[in-house]
Amino acid sequence: MKPLIAITGASSGIGAATAQIFSEAGYPLLLMARRIERLQKMALPKSLSCEVDVTKPEEIRGALEIGREKYGQVDCLINNAGVMLLGQPWKQNESEWKAMIDVNILGVLYGIQAVLEEMVERKSGTIINISSLAGRKTFRRHAVYCATKFAVHALSEAIREEVSHFNVRVITIAPGAVETELISHTSSPEYQKEWWDGLGGILQPMDIAKTILFTYEQPQQVCLREIIITPTGQSG
Repeated sequence: MKPLIAITGASSGIGAATAQIFSEAGYPLLLMARRIERLQKMALPKSLSCEVDVTKPEEIRGALEIGREKYGQVDCLINNAGVMLLGQPWKQNESEWKAMIDVNILGVLYGIQAVLEEMVERKSGTIINISSLAGRKTFRRHAVYCATKFAVHALSEAIREEVSHFNVRVITIAPGAVETELISHTSSPEYQKEWWDGLGGILQPMDIAKTILFTYEQPQQVCLREIIITPTGQSG
C-alpha cells in the first residue's frame, strides 16, 4: 500500500484539488480542515476526515495520531492551510494581522513539529509547505500577508538545512494568482476588486495540485527545494 499523505486546509481550493489528485494516484489520505462537512462530502476512498484548526497544535497532533493508527506513519505532510487578508497597514485591524500570523506561520510550524521527529528517526519523509509568490516579492495591501509568506520560505529553508542529512525533504511551493477562496477572506470589496483587476491571468487549483504530486513523487534523493508557479500572463 502507498504511504499516508496528510493535508491541511483540504476542504477547498488547492487543498481540495491536492486531495483529489493524490487520491486518484492511490494514496491514503488524512484530510484536515475546520469545515469537516466539506471533507466528508468529497467522499474520497481511503481517506480520513478530521476537523482541525491549525492554530491549535493539539488538534493537529490528534488528527495525525488517528491517521497513523489507520494507515501508518505520515510520509508526506502538505501544509496548505492559509489566510490572506488585504489592507493598508495604518488602517488594518490588528486581529487580521494576528489571524494571518497564527495560521500562515504558527500553523505551518505546528504541523512540521508534529511529524518531523518521526521522519528524522526513520530517515525518510517529505514536508511540502504551500507559500506564495508574495513570499518572494511584495504587493500593495499585502504587507502582513507578505511578511507571513516570507517567513514560510525562511523557516522552510532553515529546517531543510537541519534535516537534509537525515534524508528528509522540505519543499516550498509558491503559487502566484490562483482561483481560490483566499481573496474572499478580505472584507473590503474595493481591495478584492483591485486584486482581481490586477491579474494578468489566473491558475486553477488543480494546476498547483499537479505540481505538488510531481514534486512529491520524485525519488527521495531528489529535493525540488522551491518552485514558483504563476500564470504566464502575470507580470508582477
